[in-house]
Amino acid sequence: MKIFGRSQHRKREPTEDKPNTQSQFQMVTTWGEYFYSWNGKLYDSDIVRACIRPKVKAIGKLSGKHIREDPVKGLQVNTVPYIKMLLQHPNPFMTAQMFQEKLAAQLCLNNNAFALIVRDENGRAMQLYPIPAVMVEAVYDKEQTLYLKFTYKNGKTGTFLYSDILHLREDFAENDLFGSSPAPALAQLMECIGIIDQGIVKAIKNSGVIRWLLKFTSSMRPEDVQKNVKQFVDNYLAYESETFGAAGVDAKAEAKQIEPKDYVPNATHTDRITERLYSFFNTNKKIVQSSWTEDDWNAYYEAEIEPFAIQLAACLEEKLFTRKELSYGNRIVYEASNLQCASVNTKLNFVSMVDRGAMTPNEWRATLNMAPIEGGDQPIRRLDTQVVGMIEEALGKINGENYVVMADLIGKLLAAAKEEGGDRKWQGLMSGDG
Repeated sequence: MKIFGRSQHRKREPTEDKPNTQSQFQMVTTWGEYFYSWNGKLYDSDIVRACIRPKVKAIGKLSGKHIREDPVKGLQVNTVPYIKMLLQHPNPFMTAQMFQEKLAAQLCLNNNAFALIVRDENGRAMQLYPIPAVMVEAVYDKEQTLYLKFTYKNGKTGTFLYSDILHLREDFAENDLFGSSPAPALAQLMECIGIIDQGIVKAIKNSGVIRWLLKFTSSMRPEDVQKNVKQFVDNYLAYESETFGAAGVDAKAEAKQIEPKDYVPNATHTDRITERLYSFFNTNKKIVQSSWTEDDWNAYYEAEIEPFAIQLAACLEEKLFTRKELSYGNRIVYEASNLQCASVNTKLNFVSMVDRGAMTPNEWRATLNMAPIEGGDQPIRRLDTQVVGMIEEALGKINGENYVVMADLIGKLLAAAKEEGGDRKWQGLMSGDG
């Protein structure tokens, strides 16, 4: 029998057992294999912005450098021009500071941050672009090569190789590829904050509701009721009144004062919720309000800023260098001017680090927000810190023929260390002029 020209017993193709090659994610909320954007409401909160702003600004101040540890030439910094330009100017539309702040904000809000690596025809990375997507979908081709398909706010999509994507993650626990969303942990907390804010607004609005009730003992026409009420308000409730706050009514009316009872959470409850939000973002009131001390900032830096710098550097190393290039000592390092938070006395005490060659003069001047000077990139050493190395060098040159001369030279070195201006004398001794 056929219904509408089709056989009732239709053949069915057997179901093939195919592996699932897709994993979908949308930004900010995780539901199964999806990652949803929390409608932007998280970033709309002033408290959330206050929590993440210090971290975002501090990450923007990180300075990326390409380091090459060559066993023959020694340590080399920013010797490859295209990598140096990539770290300092990632794309024509933003500086390195803006790029890093963009990634940091995405990571704080979503626990995932993405950036596209644009390469030239030779495969060299030339530009970096943050990807502001509302959904990310992991796709595998027949060769099991991983791609990421991004859905943007305008509805358009873009698919890129995972090898061309910088992917930063936090709370990397539940999913094999993406960081866990902060939304489930923040949903109730953000709801409490919203209810408190709405309660305060409603309490203020309710301050303009009816405060007095006039009960008339005799029946009156509506227009007479309004007339008497207006007269009562003008006489006793107006700002400028001749009754000096005293009210009186005759036997025709009875005046009752109504006290609205609006519930407004006390400051203790509000502060506790704010503290919970601070704890979630691993910050505190001193960091948010910039009233921290040196120790406060150092603790915050090690807990929040340094892990980001390490992860970003490691991701760039993996995407920019081959295994062979990594074996030759190529690496990316993000430095922070963390000494900027130190007090003036602490910065001045770093003069001893300059004297010992641990810091160059220009590095020390940078902590004081001073411009570099010519020759300030060369480390210098005080005489009393140089004497040990010079004596070791002299001892290494002693043999059976010159031990008398070298012993005399060591004695002169020790004597010169006690004299002022001994630097030139030491140089003359070591050059053989003494």
